[in-house]
Amino acid sequence: MIQQNPMVNVGLPVPLFDRLKKAAELTHRSVEDVLASTVNAALPPDPALPAEVVDDLAALVLFNDDALWAAAESALSPAQQRRLEQLATTADSRSLTAAESSELSHLLEQYDRSVLRRAKALAVLAQRGYQISDLAAFNGGDNGGSSHSGAVA
Repeated sequence: MIQQNPMVNVGLPVPLFDRLKKAAELTHRSVEDVLASTVNAALPPDPALPAEVVDDLAALVLFNDDALWAAAESALSPAQQRRLEQLATTADSRSLTAAESSELSHLLEQYDRSVLRRAKALAVLAQRGYQISDLAAFNGGDNGGSSHSGAVA
């Protein structure tokens, strides 16, 4: 969700505003939130991100729709998820060894990158007109590339 910041007025052509309004209604969000999310997705990634992450996210706009749906579903493998949970649980009960701490940091970095990639893929799909209000793929459901929502008119 976009943080609350001071607002500015922006002039938009009526047909574009109508499209924003329709997207907001379909996703049960405010027009302002849809516009802010769309602009945020369209702008280059945060320059504080590592260059390889910026390049990876920028490349997503070149993907075809099927590849974007696959990217929106990607996450840590089940084994990586189990290990991440195991290390987090262990860290709650005792101090981690240097090797465990390093492994946890690496898994958290992979998880964070996965979340960024999934969010960017969904943002690009939304920009292409797909209704992604059913976030089953984002939440780990099986979209399989064939059961995703169709584009909205």
